[in-house]
Amino acid sequence: MSDLKYKNTILDLSLLLNQAQKPIQILDAIKWNDGVEEQIIKDKFKEMPKIDFRPLKYDPEKKLQEFKELRLKISKSIGAQDPLGAILTRNCLQYEDVVRMLMNRGKSEFYDYSKKLYGSPTELMNDGKTRLSDLANDMNSLLSSLDEFQMGELYEKNMTAETVVQELTLRLGKYFQGENIKIKLSDGIISDASAGADYIKIKKGMMFARRDLDIFEVHEGWVHLGTTLNGLDQPYAKWLSKGAPASTITQEGLAVTMELFNFALFPKRAKRLNDRLIACQMVESGANLLELIAFFRDRGQGDQQAIRNAGRIFRGASLEGGSPFTKDIAYLKGFVMIYNFMRSAIREGKMDLIPFLFAGKATLEDLPVLHQYHQEGVISLPKYLPPQIRDLNGVAIWMAFSNFLNHMKLEDIMKEESKKALKIAS
Repeated sequence: MSDLKYKNTILDLSLLLNQAQKPIQILDAIKWNDGVEEQIIKDKFKEMPKIDFRPLKYDPEKKLQEFKELRLKISKSIGAQDPLGAILTRNCLQYEDVVRMLMNRGKSEFYDYSKKLYGSPTELMNDGKTRLSDLANDMNSLLSSLDEFQMGELYEKNMTAETVVQELTLRLGKYFQGENIKIKLSDGIISDASAGADYIKIKKGMMFARRDLDIFEVHEGWVHLGTTLNGLDQPYAKWLSKGAPASTITQEGLAVTMELFNFALFPKRAKRLNDRLIACQMVESGANLLELIAFFRDRGQGDQQAIRNAGRIFRGASLEGGSPFTKDIAYLKGFVMIYNFMRSAIREGKMDLIPFLFAGKATLEDLPVLHQYHQEGVISLPKYLPPQIRDLNGVAIWMAFSNFLNHMKLEDIMKEESKKALKIAS
């Protein structure tokens, strides 16, 4: 197959995949019906609400067949073993699992597919020893001991959603010069902010702090919106503009990592992300919806916020517990994976892989393939890169020191410091 023919085949297959997945809107399909929050409060947190899921916007059996036929087309045209063909085939299979997951909304089988797509809090990390739940427990202890009053400036929530829309429009207008980016208000989202293909929604009626604005800029803007636009900018690999479930962990982990690199991440936010991980683990262990709401209320959250955070874990899932929607583990699971990938890339002299994190909605496993095909003219470098990635000098030094300091045991250092302090005191 000639180079040009191969490139055009990749383009054609990409467009077919994007079209096939277009009506599959996961969060919309598992969104709770209106009035659930009010009913839970009215029932004084003692009665399970009734969840009515809206009909899917497609025939699921026909959609499964469409992806199966696309997989056959990929195999016949470029081969399922071709590196890019393997990525396209994997994405098809993942979308098929998404359809099956949504066909089982409200049932325990929903969790089986969620776990397959996003993972579990109890799964082992890449070192083969550490579980994601270990991170949750360690972080819970550490974050609970931090006193924000000792950390400097306290950020008051004195910005309206309208002000956030205005300021974010100015910031991202400079970052995405020439793009028609829309920042708008919405009262139909669970989270404070949500990114789409060419827009960011800010939750209407909320009050925000300056650091919330900083997070929206980095998390929703630089990462989620940036990777979408970079994917759309690809000349052939247009599938990179759409996020298959495999890319969710990379996307959310990359967004949290960039919050950290931009010093926008703060203890209360880190605690919220960690609480979601703990909540997923609790539901896997059998906690039901009302018990999880109680957990968040005990964390100091108001009634509506506690219901919304518990609702994130129970979207599409059985309210009786044991089978959570595990997407919310992606933030910290992804952060650990991204951070360790960057450390490894710098240690092994493969820093040129890092910018491809922003080439589109990719996974860590995809990056060497994207780099290889960039050299062959199929994949383009990302157009929009955060300053820390455009100039990797700072990240390289950060990770170099991180690699060294990881060999030192903090417990041993603290013991030695304690011994010295006792000698001085005596």
